[in-house]
Amino acid sequence: MFSNPFFDDRADAGEKLAEAVLGELGKLNLTAQEAVKPIVYALPRGGLPVAVPIARRLGCPLDVVVAKKITRPDNLELAIGAATADGYVLWHKQKQHNLRLQKLALPVAQNNAQSLLADLSSGRPNVSAAGALAILVDDGIATGMTMAVAALALQSQQPAALWICAPVAPAELMGFLAEMGDKLIVLETPHPFYSVSRFYGQFPQVETAEALRCLQQQTEWRS
Repeated sequence: MFSNPFFDDRADAGEKLAEAVLGELGKLNLTAQEAVKPIVYALPRGGLPVAVPIARRLGCPLDVVVAKKITRPDNLELAIGAATADGYVLWHKQKQHNLRLQKLALPVAQNNAQSLLADLSSGRPNVSAAGALAILVDDGIATGMTMAVAALALQSQQPAALWICAPVAPAELMGFLAEMGDKLIVLETPHPFYSVSRFYGQFPQVETAEALRCLQQQTEWRS
């Protein structure tokens, strides 16, 4: 862990990110008639506890975009791309991957994404990003691949605007991420980066049951 972490845990990061999102919304000075409805989308599982405070402060639905890294079979930590549960795929331009590797690795990522989406489906609200302000949230960005492919999937629904939000990400990814949406909100861009977990005091794995509770509780809170 970082000797002086930026965030106590994901809930703390979510509260701080919510303040930043509300600040950016305030700058728009939109009237009630001009304002578009916000929908918060989390990348599960880790993004959901961060997204909850944002959705709660905005009083809006909380949904997910499920994306998984595409990794080499011989190096599961190396992301050569990412895929969403609904079929969007993005390959890393700087990582070597031949056609045979793509055929091996892509189905694994897609199956993992579809399985997780199925596990979370009972907690999802019935909403569409079409015409909405889509706020895409994760607990941190390391390579940018899952965030980028999730943004691609959301853009296909034609939201009014797409904001990409995370507590922490490498400074060198800011240009790449800014191209993925209409606004980029990242609280910290430390160097050197190494890993997202380094900047949290507590960073346990988020289990599927906890991720599902995040979705269900926000839906219940709004009802």
